[in-house]
Amino acid sequence: MDTTPFTSPNGPTRRRMLGAALALGAAAPLGLASTARADAPTPPSSTPGPAAGRLTLPGPTGPHRVGTVALHLRDSSRPDPFAGPGRYRELMASVWYPAERADELPLAPWMADGAMRAYLDDFGFKLPLSATPLTAGHLGAPVHRTGHRTGHRLPVVLYSHGAHSHRAINTVIVQELASHGYVVVTVDHTWDAFTEFPDGRVLTPWIDGAPRLGPRDYAADARFVLDCVEEIAAGRNPDMDGKSLPDGLLGAPDPLDVGMFGWSKGGSATAAVTMADRRVRAGLSIDGPMQAITVTDLDRPFLMLTAEFGRDQNPDAVTFWNHLRGWRRNIQADGVRHSSYSDAAPLMPQVAELLGLPAQQVQQMVGTLPADSSVRIQQAYPLAFFDLHLRHRRGSLLDGPSPRFPEVKFLP
Repeated sequence: MDTTPFTSPNGPTRRRMLGAALALGAAAPLGLASTARADAPTPPSSTPGPAAGRLTLPGPTGPHRVGTVALHLRDSSRPDPFAGPGRYRELMASVWYPAERADELPLAPWMADGAMRAYLDDFGFKLPLSATPLTAGHLGAPVHRTGHRTGHRLPVVLYSHGAHSHRAINTVIVQELASHGYVVVTVDHTWDAFTEFPDGRVLTPWIDGAPRLGPRDYAADARFVLDCVEEIAAGRNPDMDGKSLPDGLLGAPDPLDVGMFGWSKGGSATAAVTMADRRVRAGLSIDGPMQAITVTDLDRPFLMLTAEFGRDQNPDAVTFWNHLRGWRRNIQADGVRHSSYSDAAPLMPQVAELLGLPAQQVQQMVGTLPADSSVRIQQAYPLAFFDLHLRHRRGSLLDGPSPRFPEVKFLP
């Protein structure tokens, strides 16, 4: 059972605050969306605002365009009695990757329309979807593979979201990694996510009687998704509907070059997977509570990016940290809250600008760390970590405090 405190004693849940913010932003008279290229890199000092006509995410900074495709997956080894007799666990996932010949292809929305509608309706808003953020991912763009060291295969990073959330909540990090040459696979944890299937089914975390998933359930999903990555690497399409995959995706992932990261409950799941599955060579937890997992010694690299579940207030994080036998770091920025290292950081200030919301309301959600600083941290530190441990690209960012990021502290 995940025990992340989504409820504040002085206000609504953080998840509901973000949903309400997005809903109110969509209700505002924003006008027409900008026709500017949404995948152009955004300077770190200039997190985009809402003036372009819709809520926007900062673009990635890497040298490559980004492509993305959704996958419908079924784990035939795990019956799902909640879905009905004879049904097996189904998951929606997205694959993000460096792309070429992408400019003429449409950009993927932050969430599918049905899932976004459910996300907004959960907060009591019946609103148009015209202000839903667009991502930098071009739908179905061909894969760019030239120049990778292992037969032009690409390193892989899996992603796991937090409780009652969705696979898009860390898109800033996901598309940043893809723009630097990674295949990133994100997954909705069915029954604990707002997710939409190709046949139009929309499932939410709030269905009466739905199973309460813990980090180990998330970890089982992630290990199955890694099996699917191996299928793609071997040239086989794991999509249960036989959906056509983008040119060059089959055979592109390197199954021997895999990392994983997750936020909140997904961070705990990342720890569980990294301890249990040697296919994962490096793990990154973004403020994971580290509860309800079996802790064993871990000899592979692990980075803890903490906020409200730091070791100073979370004994489970201390226990996990003490079992790390390989490369390890624990970093934390000043002024952060649990959602500071997520897409809430750039989205909430935009909503506040639109609606004149008080700074205190924004800070309750994402802390006092400025949005620009949060975005820069989200883009720089996960990339440096996976570059070091998957690509063996040595840099200095993870060696200790950096003048580029004076708000980031290395915890002993």
